Amino acid sequence: MSQAKSLSGQSELQKNADRFTGFADLYDQARPKSPAVVRDILLRYLGRPSSLMVDLGCGTGLSTLMWCDVSEKVVGVDPSPDMLKIAREKGEHHPNLSFRQNFSDATDLPDASVDILTCSQSFHWMNPETTLREADRILKPGGVFAVYDCDWPPVCHWETEHAYNVLFRTAHALERTNADTRDSFIRWNKDHHLENLHAYGRFRYVREIVFSSTESCDAERFIAIALSQGGLQALRKAGAKALEPEIAAFEKSVRMRMGEGTFPMDFCYRMRVGVK
Repeated sequence: MSQAKSLSGQSELQKNADRFTGFADLYDQARPKSPAVVRDILLRYLGRPSSLMVDLGCGTGLSTLMWCDVSEKVVGVDPSPDMLKIAREKGEHHPNLSFRQNFSDATDLPDASVDILTCSQSFHWMNPETTLREADRILKPGGVFAVYDCDWPPVCHWETEHAYNVLFRTAHALERTNADTRDSFIRWNKDHHLENLHAYGRFRYVREIVFSSTESCDAERFIAIALSQGGLQALRKAGAKALEPEIAAFEKSVRMRMGEGTFPMDFCYRMRVGVK
C-alpha cells in the first residue's frame, strides 16, 4: 500500500472517529456493558491463561474493564479522545489496564503478542481488510478474535420498540440526504462480518454465536440509548431541525408507555469468532 493511499484511508476513518465526538458521557451512561458470557466463551476458546487482551474500538471502556480480572494485561484502543478520556478515568484503579489512541489497523502492538482481541459494537466502523490484517499480525497462534454487536432496539415492549424504529427510519433518511452528514462517515455492513472472517483465510476456525443479556432500564435510559446513536448525534450537530419534532414525539411516546418504573431489557448479541 502506498503512503498516499494509507494516509487517504486514515483520513476517511477519521470521519468515523469524529462522529463520536461530543457525547461520550451520554454514550457511557446509556449503552450496555459487555456481558460476562463474552469473556467466558473467549477464554474457553483460548484454552490457556491470557497474558494480553486487546479491545479495539473500546470507546469508554464498557467492553474493556471486565477483562482486568482475567488477563495479565489489558489494552483498549480507540481513535476518539472524547471516549478515551472517560475510559481512562474508569481505569485508574486497574494497574494492568492501559489505553492508547490509535486506529484499529495501526495499533503499534508487537507481532504475535495478543491472546484475545475483541471489537464490541465497533467493527462496522473499521476497514475490515486492514483491521483483519492487523489482527493477524498481533494475535498469537491459537489467539482468539471476536467481533460482537447487539441489535437495536433492545427488547422491552413492542410499542416502545416500534417508536424507536419510526424515529430511526426518519433519521436514516435525513442522514442520506443532508449535505453535512451523507458523506461524513463510512460504515461497513454488519451482516458481512462472518463472511469477512471466513474470506480472510487465516483463521483455523470461524463461527457465529448468538445470545442475549438482560439489564435494568427505565424510560430515560431507553431514550438515552436512542440519543446515543452516532447518526442521530451527527444530524443534531448539523442542525437538522426536521428531526427535532420526531425526537420529541419519540420521547413523549416512551415516557407514556413505560412510566416512571424500571423494567427488564434484553440486548440480543451476535458474536463472530475466529481462532488463529
